[in-house]
Amino acid sequence: MPTSLPRQARNALAALATLALLCAPATSVRAQSPEGKPVRLIVPTQAGSQADAVARAMSQSLSRNLGHSVVVENLPGAGGVPGTQQIVRAPRDGSTLGLISSNHVINPFIYKSMPYDALKDITPIAVIGTLPLVLVVNPSVPASTTRELVALLKAKPGEFNYGSSGNGTVLHLAAQLFASEAKVNISHVPYKGAGNYTTDLIGGQVQIGFLTVQTVLPLIKAGKLKAIAVSTAQRVPALPDVPTLAESGVPQYNFDAWLAIVGPAGMSPQNVGYLQSKIRATLLERQVQDMLAQQGVLVSTSGSQAPVPFFKSELDKHARIVKQAGATLN
Repeated sequence: MPTSLPRQARNALAALATLALLCAPATSVRAQSPEGKPVRLIVPTQAGSQADAVARAMSQSLSRNLGHSVVVENLPGAGGVPGTQQIVRAPRDGSTLGLISSNHVINPFIYKSMPYDALKDITPIAVIGTLPLVLVVNPSVPASTTRELVALLKAKPGEFNYGSSGNGTVLHLAAQLFASEAKVNISHVPYKGAGNYTTDLIGGQVQIGFLTVQTVLPLIKAGKLKAIAVSTAQRVPALPDVPTLAESGVPQYNFDAWLAIVGPAGMSPQNVGYLQSKIRATLLERQVQDMLAQQGVLVSTSGSQAPVPFFKSELDKHARIVKQAGATLN
């Protein structure tokens, strides 16, 4: 009998320890951001970029919904690879997140080597929204519709070229997909960034190309560029009279840029679910929607429901387009 009591005590302590382990996940929902500890939101592009503008438009409301500050940090360079590398190396507690773009699913196919896996080394959390693109031409091009443009390019091969913000960029791949789907042969002129490319498109040094709605809208209104069609499956509210490529004679065409919030691989489901709910609440706020609309973003409040399949499908799609384009960077 004297030894039975200690054995019972040991059993009780073991049971309590087991119970504590079983209960631990429930507390981890709030553990991803300790009270007062700011969330580091890495944007792997330069300050003033569209991704940066979106991050800063969301940060104040997201801070309020999370209960502590969200600090936007720009880590630009090399197509977003160095900044994303910091995201994948971050702690898995939700204290460091990243706001990335479509370049994330393009980079694995244009760089010969990558310091991380674009899917295995991240935790997709939420798709913020899409950035519709517009196919535009210089006013000197004698075409005002997709069918007219395709007919012109087929009738005069080699006379026209298209520009982009660089090899392997979203604007390059959007144009390459158009050329492939429309079965036209047009030469690519890559630029180092969208600024010089846009200037030369207005000046006529290149005649055809894609730009984001936010960039191109004032140029269309001023008559400096002609809008032919939008890249998305549905028409864009900011350009309601501009048809989609799919409804204009290129039926399989569907392409847009997007922005998403991710974390490092290995984040707990409770942590991810908590962040998804706070991001969704932020995106539902009218003020945030208005600010993102000014950036040309079509907000996706349902994007948090299936981000992993979305990333997988985007990787597959861009692998095919990059192969068609033959784009490489190193």
